[in-house]
Amino acid sequence: MALGSTPDWFHISDDEDVVWESRPHPVTMGSGLPIGIGLALAGFVVAGWSGTDGVGPLTIFGVLVTVAGGIVAFARYLVWTNTRYVITTSELYKKRGIVSRDVTQFRLERVQNISLSQSGIGRLLGYGDLTVYTAGSGDPELVFQRVPKPDRASSRLSDQLESVATDETAV
Repeated sequence: MALGSTPDWFHISDDEDVVWESRPHPVTMGSGLPIGIGLALAGFVVAGWSGTDGVGPLTIFGVLVTVAGGIVAFARYLVWTNTRYVITTSELYKKRGIVSRDVTQFRLERVQNISLSQSGIGRLLGYGDLTVYTAGSGDPELVFQRVPKPDRASSRLSDQLESVATDETAV
């Protein structure tokens, strides 16, 4: 992510660099995407087939099903594309939201522990959850859900945590 293309929800200082950035794995769009696409295609076929005799109730029904399917698929896509995860040299960010926005931000100094979990399907498809625990809390404070190539994200975060710990002991 180049500094010139920094989005308005993301505040990076001059001495801070992005070390990892991603959105969730496409599997996060769930069954809503293929169902929406399937509905849109089915509605299109019905509208096209019934439209050969002029516009009738079946044609209108087909058009409505096409529009509804398109809306369902597009909504799932919007949720996916508007979720972002970022690790910088000093902070973690998780952003969600289309109309409203929810940004969670933590300084790396607060991170106490991280864990990586992958289900069997997650290992097969290449995604997993990266959970961050902060000092003073036993509950997870931040979860990067269904991260693609989670071992890479975990490694980058571990490297940054190590760097922060080294910087703190040097001071």
